[in-house]
Parts: sequence; structure tokens; C-alpha cells
Amino acid sequence: MAEEKINQKKNFLKGIFAENPLLVSLLGTCPALATTKSVEAAIGMGILFTIVLLCSNVIISLLRKLIPDEIRTPAYIVVIATFVTIVKMISQAFLPELYSTLGVFISLIVVNCIVLGRAESFASKNDVKSSFVDAIGMGIGYTLALLLIAFIRELFGTGMITFGKIFTFIPLFRIPILKNPTIGYDYSISIFQFPSGAFIVFGLVLAIIAAINNNKKNNEIARKKAEAKLKKEKGAN
Repeated sequence: MAEEKINQKKNFLKGIFAENPLLVSLLGTCPALATTKSVEAAIGMGILFTIVLLCSNVIISLLRKLIPDEIRTPAYIVVIATFVTIVKMISQAFLPELYSTLGVFISLIVVNCIVLGRAESFASKNDVKSSFVDAIGMGIGYTLALLLIAFIRELFGTGMITFGKIFTFIPLFRIPILKNPTIGYDYSISIFQFPSGAFIVFGLVLAIIAAINNNKKNNEIARKKAEAKLKKEKGAN
């Protein structure tokens, strides 16, 4: 039981850190760059994506022994498309601003390589519980990555963080950081609200992550060399 809990924890955390679908595997970059103009849009996309991934993973895991190998991929697409359609209809009915903001990218979740990839590589080979945990971890990891990019883009692109514009069920309020019309300062850079700004932010985030990973690897190599040198010196003595 303890070993199972450890494995489930690793399975959950890998989607957030070690195998983050966007920042590590570089999957789902198209919707990530297109739907991160605002924090609210990123939250909405992340939630819808996670719901589709979770539901499709569970259903595919349940049916994994019943689906013939010859029609496996088409069957997965049908399952995913079903949940995308449900999510799309619900968002259109209850969150019209979110629906209009995300637009075609809700429908494109059907062909999102993360969802199909998890169905093929994990849900089709593991039990329901493991597939559920995998979907939650991957969904949270993707959502956090979207939020990071969206926060930078909205902050520098508009100078403030806005809530209530897309999620209209909460009061509209803005957090002025780099722009405050009342006081009269504006340090925002509009390019971050354009596609070119999305590429700039995404590239910078990946560069920072790569630098951190390289630094960790160099430190590990230096540590191993120091330990080997110390053992050699002890052996010589």
C-alpha cells in the first residue's frame, strides 16, 4: 500500500514538474500561445483541458481491453471529441465570454497531442486510478504553465491583471501594477499582447528553465567529481 501511494505521488508530480507537457515536452504549444493573453483566459483553457483529459483518460482506461488495436486511435479520438463537445456546449451556455475568447481552440482540444498522447501512452496501458492521477497531474502542470505565460503577457502587455472580464459571475476588478490611469503612469509594452510577444515570453521561460536544469547538472557533475577525487585521495593514503 505504501509503495502504491509513492508511485501514485510520483505519477501525479511528474506532470507538474519532470514531464510538464508544455514546458518540458513542448506539447500543446499552439493553444498555449494563442490563449494566454490574459490570466482569466489561461485559467479557463486549463480547466477545460483538464476536464477533457481527465474524462477521456478514465473512459479509455475502462475500455482499454475492449478496444481492438486496429481501431485504437480512431476510438480514442471519438472519446475525446465527445467530451470536447460536452465541454464546448457547457461553456457556450454558462460561460459565453470564455467561449468567445477561446474560440476555435476549445474544439482543437480534440487533436491536442497531450490528450491523445496520454490516452495512447498511459491510459490504454494502466488502470483507472493511475490514469485518473496521471490526468490530474498533467492537467495541473499544463494549467500552471499557461498561467505563468499569461501572467507575464498580461502584466507587461496591459500593465495590470484583470478579473471578472471573462468570468462574469465575479465582480470586475483590476490590479494595477505597471499601469495606473488614476495616478497617470504606464509602463506597459503592448507587444506582449500580440503573437510575437507570446513567442518572446515562451522562449524566455524555456531559456530560464534550461539554464536552471543545466546549472543543476553541472553542480551534480562537480559533486561527483569531488567525491571521486576524495575517494582516490583516501585510497592513495
